[in-house]
Amino acid sequence: MPRADAAASSASRAGRVTAKSLQRLRDRRFRRLPALRVHGERAALAFIDDVGFASTFYRFPEGVACLWEAVAGRANPRWPRRSHHDAGIGLTWDLKDTLPARKLVYYGKLLKGRPLLVALDLFPAFYALARGRQRARDYRAEYEAGRLSHTARRIMDTMVREHPQYTRGVRANVFMLEPTKTREFERAMAELQQGLWLVKSEERYEPTFSYRWDLVESWLPEAVAAGRRMSRDAALACVIERYSRGAVFTTERLLARLFGVPSEDAARAVARLVHTGAIRAADVIDGWPGRWLVHA
Repeated sequence: MPRADAAASSASRAGRVTAKSLQRLRDRRFRRLPALRVHGERAALAFIDDVGFASTFYRFPEGVACLWEAVAGRANPRWPRRSHHDAGIGLTWDLKDTLPARKLVYYGKLLKGRPLLVALDLFPAFYALARGRQRARDYRAEYEAGRLSHTARRIMDTMVREHPQYTRGVRANVFMLEPTKTREFERAMAELQQGLWLVKSEERYEPTFSYRWDLVESWLPEAVAAGRRMSRDAALACVIERYSRGAVFTTERLLARLFGVPSEDAARAVARLVHTGAIRAADVIDGWPGRWLVHA
């Protein structure tokens, strides 16, 4: 057993958990140690499968695995002055392009408008949380209910008729090629990504740089079908269990804030996981105030 794991385990058997031992264990899980650095595609995929989901460069204050940190092998690496010549940033950028392009992970803006790389076996739970039993054709019902903007609805109109499409084609079809329409278009595309209506399926660099977009249910049909069969409570418990397995420790308040769910929903999911033994409610962690949750 690795020393950090052994330290946490022995502290748990002694009836107490120390902040230092848990932080060391999180650093191991998040690959924030030089010996555990991510060096290539295979290691990156194993990392994402292990933690469930990871940001690319952004460091979530709630504590989420970050691919750049895993590539650098340390927490909070400093952004270099000449980032285009930095090997770690270059590798992180390549991985966030190649892994989704090969359909090895899902990539999109899922939490707080920030892009995530998500393990494919966890994606159905995210879909269940965002869309429930809906399919792509249900976007009009969402628009009529006031939960989808007019621009997003126009984009979905053209995407449902023809997909996949490159960005310029989408903008042309919704008459938004003018530079003055760029911000409105990007807001709508972000809205559709966060709602799991659309997915960026490719980044093309030749002859010019462009994104290719597709309907989520066309790009990952089996995962979407699995998500439509999941209840919201089961999906939230699944996402929280996988997150806490990688992050090691958290609180109900942090979970509700990270996943954007009501506090009572987070509490119900935590109670379910405590009952099954997946999460342990540690009343005290030496060095930290309050009540903490620790993955079993």
